[in-house]
Amino acid sequence: MPLSAEAKAILTRVSTATITTVLLKKGLRNVWMRGARPLRPGQPRLVGEAFTLRFVPAREDLATPESWSSPISTRAAIEAMPEGAIAVVDAMGVSDAGIFGDILCARMVKRGIAALVTDGVVRDLEGVLGTGLPVWCNGAAAPPSVAGLTFVGWGEPIGCGGVAVLPNDVVVADQDGVVLIPQALLDYVVAEGEEQERMEAWIVGEVNAGAMLPGLYPMNAETKARYAAWKAKG
Repeated sequence: MPLSAEAKAILTRVSTATITTVLLKKGLRNVWMRGARPLRPGQPRLVGEAFTLRFVPAREDLATPESWSSPISTRAAIEAMPEGAIAVVDAMGVSDAGIFGDILCARMVKRGIAALVTDGVVRDLEGVLGTGLPVWCNGAAAPPSVAGLTFVGWGEPIGCGGVAVLPNDVVVADQDGVVLIPQALLDYVVAEGEEQERMEAWIVGEVNAGAMLPGLYPMNAETKARYAAWKAKG
């Protein structure tokens, strides 16, 4: 089901750390994208549906500057991105060829794209930062994408940072990195994530008041009863 405005608002209040805990309870351990770190400190938490793009290793007859004019190019992919989407790019962890630079990121801003997420790197770092596009990546490199990668398409299942990403899966990105929520588990994560945040905030309050951790975190029966009474009071 599509990401509703209400679900999106709730998830902006739920940390990626909490989401990984909630998904772990469903048996999902591999949802955090390795190498996708916030490019700028202090970026706000963002939530959106994944628009997937995929690179494969460079092949000299395909990965050329001329390929940028091809109907299957990063330029064409950007024009297909819906407003509010988070572009999730499989760059296979390649760190010596920048997949997007300042011009492409500037166009994404104009199209209302929420963020760029990749296990690769960007180029034109100063310019990319200047566009204001929120980016989670593995750093920066001067060479262009065709120096190490071949772009092959968009809108298909990919792997990013070792995580399987399907188009329209929900992505949450914050200072801890980027987490994927499968569409089928969206309602569960929205409900459980909000409750987990509420419970942990109460626990932090107890710790700040001097409570010891055994029996508090995780809660024993007595602590659960106290928490339930606190919650009942609103």
